[in-house]
Amino acid sequence: MDKQDLYNELAFYTLSHPGPDFIHQHIVDAFVAQSAKKETKWIAIYYALIGLYLYVEKGYTGKQIQLEHIRLSKQKKEFLPFELPRNKGNFTVEDVLKTDPGIERDLAIELWCKVVWEAHKTCKSYILAYLGK
Repeated sequence: MDKQDLYNELAFYTLSHPGPDFIHQHIVDAFVAQSAKKETKWIAIYYALIGLYLYVEKGYTGKQIQLEHIRLSKQKKEFLPFELPRNKGNFTVEDVLKTDPGIERDLAIELWCKVVWEAHKTCKSYILAYLGK
């Protein structure tokens, strides 16, 4: 299976997740950030990294991140390009899917987000500037 197929399998799990926090948002952000290339649209990279920052460092739920994305979409700010890291983390969607569904997989999603955010921390100043912080 390729990475997109693995992501789709994990998305099926998160979209059917019974929790109110909407953990699906976290896998969207981790996947986009980890698979970003120079051809990826900057809006996708910024929003993914904003989501990871808010989740990992600020404890936002997926639903809260969605609301923040909506708020940000009403602003007309420029996406300043920056250097993407070569290594975007050594824990991937494949690793998440190796865990059992339930709390173990939910914790693996959290770990994945932390690993991907840590790999992108050199971009943090751009994310904070975009957020107006």
